[in-house]
Parts: sequence; C-alpha cells; structure tokens
Amino acid sequence: MKALIVISHPDQSSFCYNGIFKEIIKTLGEDAEVKIADLYSEKFARPNDALMARYKEWVTWCTHIYFISPVWWFRCTPRLEIFFDEVFTPGFAYEFKSVSKLYGFPVPKLKDKIVRTYVTHGAPALPVLTIYANSVKLRLVMGVYTFVFGWKYSIWRRTKQFWSVPFVSHDKRLKYLKTVRKDIIKDLKQAKN
Repeated sequence: MKALIVISHPDQSSFCYNGIFKEIIKTLGEDAEVKIADLYSEKFARPNDALMARYKEWVTWCTHIYFISPVWWFRCTPRLEIFFDEVFTPGFAYEFKSVSKLYGFPVPKLKDKIVRTYVTHGAPALPVLTIYANSVKLRLVMGVYTFVFGWKYSIWRRTKQFWSVPFVSHDKRLKYLKTVRKDIIKDLKQAKN
C-alpha cells in the first residue's frame, strides 16, 4: 500500500493534526509506504510549479489518498483548495469529453485511487445537514472528487465529517479517532488481498 496523506491545518495542536493525522500515521505503521503533503508547512508563494509537480508525482505514485481538513466558511482550508485547483488540473486529473458544441462531461483520470477524507466542523451536525443541505460534503464529493476520481458511492461513504469538534468531550474525540483507525485497518487489509 502506498499512502499519500494531505494534511491541511496550520495548527499542529489541532484535532486534525494532533488527532486524525497522527492516528492515520500510527495505524499505517510500517505496513505502508507513506508520503505526507503538509500543506501549511510548505511555501505557497507564486510561482509554485515545482511544489505542485511534486504533489502530482505523489498522486500518481500512491494507491490511497487521505485528506484531512477543518471546514472554514463551508469549504476546506484555502491551502487544500489550492491543492485541488493546482494539482487536479485538466489533462492530469481529468479531461473533458465533448458531447456537442456546447456540452461536455469530465472523464476522471485518477479512478484507480482509494480516497478517504476527514473534515472537522465547529458546528453541530443538525444545521449543516438540514438547513445547509450538507453543502460542504456535497460540494467536495460532487464538485471535486467526481471529476477526478469518478462517480463512486464509496467516495461519499469515505468522506467523513466530525461534528462540534471544539466542544465535544474527550470521549467523543476518541470515538472519532476509532472511526479513523477502523477505516485505515480496513484499507490495509484490502491492500493485502
């Protein structure tokens, strides 16, 4: 198994970094080759062609991609959004197939990747899932992942949201980490088969 972990949080004491990211690393252990794209430890000054080329190499190399980000303003962090914009480019991650003069559809070029995403919310689940129609997950899966990884229900299931993270108990955070650990163990078992 070749795993690319994309961590996108500027605070290393955050639950994203100090909880989810470390749980993935610990669970993968020596059973996987791992590359880490720590987006907030990199310099994102323009031009950043060499950095994005390295990330593209890592995406090509890996079998599994793990994205970790908090939700800020109903989307992932700015650096993860830049990653999507500048790594998942037309020609590399997808291409448009023309249907007519005016219409086309994206053809994913990274369909062979196993993708898991862990996003943390400060908000509770109820308003996000109802009033806001689960727009964060919907936009991420339908607006980004289907273009590059294809139309797979598994991507929806593998995009996990953890709610009210700044406010929940330590036990609740441990339950969130147990979910992450179970996912990684499942991936490791499937990779061996």
